[in-house]
Amino acid sequence: MSGVSKITRALSVAFVSLSLAGCMTTGGGYFSAASSTDAANLNAYAANAVAGDMVAQLAEHVGPGTGTIALKSDGSPMSAALEEHLRGWGYAIDPSASGQGAIPLAYTVDAFEGQVLTRISTPSVELARTYAITELGAQPASPLSVMRRTTT
Repeated sequence: MSGVSKITRALSVAFVSLSLAGCMTTGGGYFSAASSTDAANLNAYAANAVAGDMVAQLAEHVGPGTGTIALKSDGSPMSAALEEHLRGWGYAIDPSASGQGAIPLAYTVDAFEGQVLTRISTPSVELARTYAITELGAQPASPLSVMRRTTT
């Protein structure tokens, strides 16, 4: 094996190792409660349908009303719909909540191949699903993806 290919191989292994280490972080890494966005610009009907489904799924995975949700509102219909549905499931909402009992929550909504991909993240679980947008709201177009994070 030549010296160049040994270096290339070592760099490749290092790159893959660092990439995997970044995927295993909890409470940091890719999760940021300040990163909520609705890039798909959902209308109020679609936002209400998507938020209703995603919050019901969240409550199933973390338990209804188990803490105070730290959700930073961006004034979008999706943000308002999430807040309404979270309250409906018994969660308190406080954008500045921290400490024990606080559940930082971030969401993203992106247009993708004629549908919207929605992701809701907390430090312990991430839920994702695609939706087909209709004139009257939205319908799930994929199974729910659930990723549980472990704490160290």
